[in-house]
Amino acid sequence: MDSKKGTTTLGLVCKDGVVAAAEHRATMGTMIAHKVAKKIFKIDEHMFLTTAGLVGDAQLLARYLKVEAELYKLEREEKMPIKGAATLMANILNQRKFYPYYVQLIIGGVDLTGPHIFALDPAGGAIEDIYTTTGSGSPYVFGVLEDHYKEGMSVEEGIDLAIRAMTAAMKRDSASGDGMDVVVITKEGYRELSREEIEERKKKLNL
Repeated sequence: MDSKKGTTTLGLVCKDGVVAAAEHRATMGTMIAHKVAKKIFKIDEHMFLTTAGLVGDAQLLARYLKVEAELYKLEREEKMPIKGAATLMANILNQRKFYPYYVQLIIGGVDLTGPHIFALDPAGGAIEDIYTTTGSGSPYVFGVLEDHYKEGMSVEEGIDLAIRAMTAAMKRDSASGDGMDVVVITKEGYRELSREEIEERKKKLNL
């Protein structure tokens, strides 16, 4: 996957849910264009989408997936499976592979079969994994996750690991920064951590 997109996002699977994180910086070349860019989208109470790449493409695809998830729920009276959402998005991306959406995506969430994370590339490749990361800061995130990720870890441990990995990327990657968003999804639903909680956890982790 191309990791030149000026962003850092991550998603990881825990025994009781999934965690996603992304920083806030949007760049145009070497210029910091925005310091409050939203890169994690709530698709439904049980599903998120993270985006790296062109903002317009990312927002369009997030809106599309949100509508499809709503339609699925209305028609079938149940939530869209995470694998189904990943397959749908992969098909959309593949149809445009010769004029691609310039994005890397992570789709994650919790459905009746448990917690799932999928990484999607611009040509529509979709790979399920226990953790993944996108954007220019991803090499630093992979380094932290390779060292510290444990299968069966709790959501609480996953949140701390996500914050640790994002902090490492923001220190080393100039295209990543200006704070972070952290989201957790369990059977209870979707929760976005407050800035205060993130800062408190960073202090406890000595970051």
